[in-house]
Amino acid sequence: MTVVLRAMATQLGVADPRSARAWLLRLFVLPPEQARELPGWLKAAAMPLLVWFARPLGVESPWTLRNWLRALFLHRPPRAQDGDASRVYLVRALAAVFDGAAALGHAALAPLRGFERWLDRFDFSRADAHVMAVAGRFGRMPRLASAAVAIVTIALLAVCATTPLAPHEQLALFLLMWLSALVIRRMPGNVATLILVCFSLAASSRYIWWRLTSTIDLEPGFEWFFGMGLIAAECYTWLILVLGYVQNAWPLGRKPVSLPADTASWPTVDVFIPTYNEPLKVVRPTVLAALGMDWPAEKLRVYILDDGRRDEMRHFAEQSGARYMIRPDNAHAKAGNLNHALGKTDGELVVIFDCDHMPVRSFLQTTVGWFLKDPRCAMLQTPHHFFSPDPFERNLHTFRKIPNEGSLFYGLVQDGNDLWNATFFCGSCAVLRRGPLMEVGGIAVETVTEDAHTALKLHRRGWRTAYLKLTQAAGLATESLSGHIGQRIRWARGMAQIFRLDNPLFGRGLSLLQRLCYANAMLHFFHGLPRLVFLTAPLAYLYAELHVINAAATTLAVYVLPHLFQAGIANSRMQGRYRHSFWAEAYESVLAWYIAWPTTLALINPRAGSFNVTAKGGLVDRTYFDWRIALPYVVLATANLIGLVVGIVRLFWWNADEPGTVLMNLVWTTYNLIMLGAALGVAAETRQVRVAHRVPLRMPATLYLADGRAIACRTEDYSTQGLGLLLPPGVDVAPATPLAVGLRDGLREHVFHAHAAQQRERQLGLQFATMDLAQERALIACTFGRADAWSGWSDTTPDDRPLTSLFEVLGFGANAYARVLGNGARLLRDMLPPLRFLFRPAAD
Repeated sequence: MTVVLRAMATQLGVADPRSARAWLLRLFVLPPEQARELPGWLKAAAMPLLVWFARPLGVESPWTLRNWLRALFLHRPPRAQDGDASRVYLVRALAAVFDGAAALGHAALAPLRGFERWLDRFDFSRADAHVMAVAGRFGRMPRLASAAVAIVTIALLAVCATTPLAPHEQLALFLLMWLSALVIRRMPGNVATLILVCFSLAASSRYIWWRLTSTIDLEPGFEWFFGMGLIAAECYTWLILVLGYVQNAWPLGRKPVSLPADTASWPTVDVFIPTYNEPLKVVRPTVLAALGMDWPAEKLRVYILDDGRRDEMRHFAEQSGARYMIRPDNAHAKAGNLNHALGKTDGELVVIFDCDHMPVRSFLQTTVGWFLKDPRCAMLQTPHHFFSPDPFERNLHTFRKIPNEGSLFYGLVQDGNDLWNATFFCGSCAVLRRGPLMEVGGIAVETVTEDAHTALKLHRRGWRTAYLKLTQAAGLATESLSGHIGQRIRWARGMAQIFRLDNPLFGRGLSLLQRLCYANAMLHFFHGLPRLVFLTAPLAYLYAELHVINAAATTLAVYVLPHLFQAGIANSRMQGRYRHSFWAEAYESVLAWYIAWPTTLALINPRAGSFNVTAKGGLVDRTYFDWRIALPYVVLATANLIGLVVGIVRLFWWNADEPGTVLMNLVWTTYNLIMLGAALGVAAETRQVRVAHRVPLRMPATLYLADGRAIACRTEDYSTQGLGLLLPPGVDVAPATPLAVGLRDGLREHVFHAHAAQQRERQLGLQFATMDLAQERALIACTFGRADAWSGWSDTTPDDRPLTSLFEVLGFGANAYARVLGNGARLLRDMLPPLRFLFRPAAD
């Protein structure tokens, strides 16, 4: 090793091969002769930085290069149970490289973090109070005056977007807006959000105007083809950005309306629970929870709509008190099933739950009040909440740490739609008035997204809809990435079908803002092709030196950076509780390949495609990498990785006269690799064999032991099959000990027999004994059916911090690439037996 290091040092001009400082200075900072002339204070200042880099890389002593090389590449051989030696070495090397990059990024952004910490010292609430007072005066203006203010604002934005500036003036404008935004984002209230939105609109509109008027004079041929594809994708993202601001800038925040004291005036309610092939263990808790809702028994009827025509489902309905309904055929899938039930029932209101969504007991009392207050209210939607992790959360280990993919829609978008009377029906956890529903012909059957299409028909007839952002039901998320993608393909195809068959931008009955909200929801699902363009656009230059943007790199930077930074700040402010920065690109990268073709086909032939049922309640019985799903990501990542290598070669040899252009494309490619890495991470399916998902909940409980003692304790979590308890100090329970636990449903206590599964310190896990139907109903009432079962669920999710989110995605991407290469090595070993000697497991 010493001989090799000395030879390398001689070739590279490293003065002292035993000094890590000499290597770092030679490779990354200065030639050796200049390094020796560095002042002593600068060398001393570099030492803490060297130590800081050494810590995340696992370097024991950072003063010699040997320790750095050992930490990066010469770790102790892994044990046999760690897997293949080649894979472990690869994982460690890649993790070290990415950790070093992350540490370098943290160091580079330290001044910005310091500036933000300095701003955190100030109290901006007083400034916000003055701003809100001014905004209140505008809010009290007549409608005509408000329209005039809106027109003037749009005109000013148009002038700002189209006024030409020199590059240095554009840079000065960017810095001024950016620093102002960093201050304004600390002010509470929606007015500050609107100001940030205006900044973003100005910066993004300037960029798009500049691109359309100054950068598309391209050479005919491939440059023109790729360049026009890129500008089309950018125009699409700008349009979605603008529509998103219109939709989400001012959420309504609707509150529940109390019901009359006289229950005789409460309406009759039919509850529909459609099912097709879902197992009884999934449907059973939902039916029992629906039967347990607080509503007069004579005014509540619960129907199991079984398109699978199963005897066990019929038998369960007879036992539980639910009504069982089938139909002669399965025409139009779920929509046809619901329409058949509508024709056989007569309740004033109809409530629809997917068969895995369990309502809390307060569902009807929380939602029905709006139908009595507003006779024109035809539908009220509540959030879809999932107590099990979706594939992103399970495979990336982000459950309840990062907002999931649906949080943005149910946390912000629907609340924003509600301001403009444009709330969509989402197929479950909703209440509908029978009269308006029958007026539009029942649930829409023309498209595979029957729920949103039904809401569109109701709005065209002048009916109002509402959204209540209170979680009143919860269900199961999709278990696998393939199932998740299949569900999103159906949504994307259905939205494209509506856009083609019943376009909200045309036709009668909708206001301008309703049209824009519907258009944004439908156009959002066309992101497949634009995202693929962004994931491949820099490769045109790195591979073939095609200039798809006719502008100097520095000029492009001073226009595109304000667009990206201001949009990031505004969206982080607006969406921070519901979606963290950079995760939208990660979600879109996962879906882009799979929804691009279905949406395009639906525009050409909207009748193509069929309804597919989203499987729920399944298991992932082993950890594996889904190569079939991940193949497009692997191809795209490989193409970008090759482009990165080619770009580095170009930077030093081929295109030394265009370093700015090469660097910009390298940065773009690196960003694409980060996003594709997150997509690959989701494709690495994590084992999930828990039949009943545990739900965290703390509430008082009583543990009854066989010796007659009753011990007051509290629950930690629960499921349909077991319970976690936190015991007082000094209480020990042996495994398999029979016992009972008492839980309260209001003033009543229900006692459930169980046995101890295991105890760790004060935490005791219980396994319930076999229950009869009455006990199962009581358990649902004490757990999933509690009115407060889901309150505070999202309190553990931190607000968005863009830089932290970027490093999170970077970390997931690094780990994913390591897993892909490791799984690839294992795949080669299995496919090519003669080469197995290359992948021998390491000895202990």
